[in-house]
Amino acid sequence: MPDGALPSAPFFNRQALHLRPDPSRVVVRPFRPAVEPRDLNPLDKTRANHIVDRVLAMTPDETDALLAETLRNFDDRHRNLPAIFERRAAEMEDAFTAHESFSQAQRQLVGAYFLHEYSFEAAALFNPSIVPHPDQSGVAEGCRRFILSLRAVGEGHISSLTFRSGILAADGTVTIDPPARLAATPVVTARVGDRLELGFDPASDIAERVIFPVTEMQANGIEDARFVAFQDEGQTTYYATFTAYSGSSIRSELLETRDFVTFHLAPLKGAAARNKGMALFPRKIGGRYAMIARHDNESLHLILSDSVHEWGLGEVIVKPKYPWEFVQIGNCGSPIELDEGWLLFTHGVGPVRHYSIGAVLLDKHDPSRVLGRSRKPLVQPATAERHGYVPNVVYSCGAMKHGERILLPYAISDAFSTVATIKIATLLDQLQA
Repeated sequence: MPDGALPSAPFFNRQALHLRPDPSRVVVRPFRPAVEPRDLNPLDKTRANHIVDRVLAMTPDETDALLAETLRNFDDRHRNLPAIFERRAAEMEDAFTAHESFSQAQRQLVGAYFLHEYSFEAAALFNPSIVPHPDQSGVAEGCRRFILSLRAVGEGHISSLTFRSGILAADGTVTIDPPARLAATPVVTARVGDRLELGFDPASDIAERVIFPVTEMQANGIEDARFVAFQDEGQTTYYATFTAYSGSSIRSELLETRDFVTFHLAPLKGAAARNKGMALFPRKIGGRYAMIARHDNESLHLILSDSVHEWGLGEVIVKPKYPWEFVQIGNCGSPIELDEGWLLFTHGVGPVRHYSIGAVLLDKHDPSRVLGRSRKPLVQPATAERHGYVPNVVYSCGAMKHGERILLPYAISDAFSTVATIKIATLLDQLQA
């Protein structure tokens, strides 16, 4: 039996895959000088003014030489670096006001001075979620291409959202494509308050795309995205609920995309959105959107709403019952629709804050009714892998059904991630026993 699987779950097949953080993958982020001379002397220029003055005082030859050297040093680590320098310079217009003219090379060099590289997954790569890829062209019969989302953590414990792609083969074998060497954050193409539209280069690989915090409410992290392929009137929209963390407070927000190139992000409204761990059902139930939430910090609630953006308080449907979940119980992503009902993976917290993964089966027509439940964990931290960023934790933000199997990605000790396949029929026998 592989590490991470309980002996009581013989239908659980962990793959020999480890997705570990790679500190060599970097994005460029705005650099802001820490202390402003103007804070000490309001009549003085800012540090940004001083830096721009120094750059623009260089001769054209000095400017060209330094820009060429900077590009040689960093260009192989980023896609279209001159354009990134230009965009950053455009954000520094106030610092240019004292100068009547400047060249494109000077503007790009100024942009370079106000950027820094950030290793977005240097510390951890965990809490994965999974959905079928919108492009299944070229996939062999019986196989399914997927997109895996992961929470990446870098310096300062700042979380961002990154992606991988892979294939689930007909025989249950899982392969994950190697990550792209380059990585980039999107361009903000529209913004109204905390409502954002983000766009990536369509030519970029899915693994290049990193959604980094943009708003003040997201400043310390975009955490634990729970993706779901939502079906409505023949259209598939990929939604993800996630936690925005400012460093002192949290709220639930919603991400929406059709193609994983253009994304819309918006805060969720209502009493339930003041907490974390919300998971959207993959279709409407009785003409209404449905959500699994945990606004009392320990039990699972079912909420129905006429709007995908507003969520009030729902009814409790699953409370902690067994010793491995006495502290609290939460969802491990969106419910999965089966002929037998809604399969919902859960996490439970036991002694010494020991996280395990279980499951419940909800009635297909009335998800407030629990038809079955795992009395013992399906997955728990193995002795050899209990050490990490946060010890004694296994956690997932979503699984995917294909054929007679469930593909469950999950994280270990908030450090790295792996995947497992589960035979649906055998799991259901255990839940309904």
